[in-house]
Amino acid sequence: MSAVLSSIPVKAQTSSGLWSIAMKRLARDKVGVISGGVVAVFLLLILASALGLVARDWSTEVGVSYANPSFLAGRENLEADAVRAAKKAVAAPPVDLSDVDPLAPRYKEWEERTKQIKTTEIERSETLPFGGDKWGRDVIKKTIKGAQASVFVGFVSAILAAFLGTLFGALAGYYGGRVSAIFEWLYNVFTSIPYILLVLAFAAVLGKGLLTVIMILGITGWTGIYRLIRAEYIKHRSREYVRAAEAIGASHNRRMFVQILPNVTHVILVQLSVHMVGFIKAEVILSFLGFGVPVEMVSWGTMLAEAQNELVIGKWWQLAAAGASMAVLVTAFSLFTDALRDALDPKLK
Repeated sequence: MSAVLSSIPVKAQTSSGLWSIAMKRLARDKVGVISGGVVAVFLLLILASALGLVARDWSTEVGVSYANPSFLAGRENLEADAVRAAKKAVAAPPVDLSDVDPLAPRYKEWEERTKQIKTTEIERSETLPFGGDKWGRDVIKKTIKGAQASVFVGFVSAILAAFLGTLFGALAGYYGGRVSAIFEWLYNVFTSIPYILLVLAFAAVLGKGLLTVIMILGITGWTGIYRLIRAEYIKHRSREYVRAAEAIGASHNRRMFVQILPNVTHVILVQLSVHMVGFIKAEVILSFLGFGVPVEMVSWGTMLAEAQNELVIGKWWQLAAAGASMAVLVTAFSLFTDALRDALDPKLK
C-alpha cells in the first residue's frame, strides 16, 4: 500500500507572492480599476502629445481672439464681428476718387498688395470645439499640452522625492544612533517651516524653469516618505532574514538595499503615487503665482493664471477646460492610489 502511495505524483504547492495577491485584490476593486483606466488614458494622451502625435500645433492661432465654443456659435463675439467687418471692407467695390485725390491711381496697387498679404495668412475660425484663448489658440489642444508639462513635473518630482526619502530613511533606520539623529534634525528643519512658504522661498531663490520646479518639489517633498521608510527599516533590520544575511557575511549595503528594500517597495510605490498627485497640484499653484514653468511653455497653472483675467469679460472656457482636466486626473489618481494601498496592505484579506 505504501509503495502504491509513494508512486502517485504529488503536485507541488506554491504560495502566491505579495504582488500577485495585490493584483488580484486590485482587480476586484471596481472603483480602483476604473480610476486606473482614467489615469491610463491621460498618460497615453500625454505620451502622444510628447511624441507630437496630438496637440503639436497648440500654439497656432487658428481662431479669432476669444473664439466661442462650437456649442455657443450664436453667441455675440466682438472679435469675430470685427473680423467680418474687415472682410466686408476689403471686399467692397473701389470708389473712383481720381478727380479729387491725386493718389487715387495708387490705391488699386495698394489694394492688390493687401490682398496678397491676406491670402498668405491663415483663415481664422470664429468658433473652435471648446473655444479659443486671447490669441485664438485652441483650448483643447492647449489643455492637452498643459497636461504634458504638469504631469511630467509631478512624476519626475515624485521620483526625486521618493529617492531622497528612501535613501535618507534607509540610512537613518538601519544605522540608528548619530546617523539617525542627523537625519532627524534635517527632517525637523524642513517640517518646521510651512510647506507652501518653503516651496515659495526656494522658487524665489532659484527662479523659473521646468528643471527648477522639479528640483524645488523634489527637495522639499521627501520628508513624508522618509518617516515611513525609516520606520520600516527599524522594523526589518532585526528580523531573521537580515540576521541570516549578516551571519553569512553580507555587507551593510547589501542588507539595506538587497535584503530589506524589496520588502518595503510597496510603501515606496504608494507614496510615489500620493506625492505625484500633490506635486501636480503644487506645480499648478507655482505656475499660477508666476514661479512655475517659463513663459514659452504651457501648463494647467499658466492656463488658470490667464483664465482669471478672461472671466472678467465672460470668457470661461479656458478655466473650465484646465480645471476640469486637473480635477478628473487628480481624483482618479487619488482613488487609484487608495485602491493600490488597500491591495498592498497584507493585513487586509
